[in-house]
Amino acid sequence: MKKWTRWEDWVAVVAGLAVALSTLIVAPMGASVAMMVTLGVLLVISGVVNLAMPGLVAMEYVQGVLGLLLIVSPWIGGYADMNAGAAWVSWIGGAVVVIVAALAIRPSMRAHHDAITH
Repeated sequence: MKKWTRWEDWVAVVAGLAVALSTLIVAPMGASVAMMVTLGVLLVISGVVNLAMPGLVAMEYVQGVLGLLLIVSPWIGGYADMNAGAAWVSWIGGAVVVIVAALAIRPSMRAHHDAITH
């Protein structure tokens, strides 16, 4: 698998950027800014690592866990009000990341296996 070509990792990077930068637009509630910026930046970093080294299966799981943390962060950070834009950004961004991480696990395993056997 070629570096910098996996669409799943690009989607995770864009989702991380969107979550982190959305704090400039949506009204802050509770710990929304800190949680969204932290998880967004971690998603960008994990996505870039995945793009640079596509055979690291563990990083796919890291992205999935970060997506799950983003989904539960509105309840942990006290900004789970249904009318809060920050909560919706967290839920949607987290769901997107969980889905693309799940889709990327099998190709990452294949790339890792091919790198070991050749």
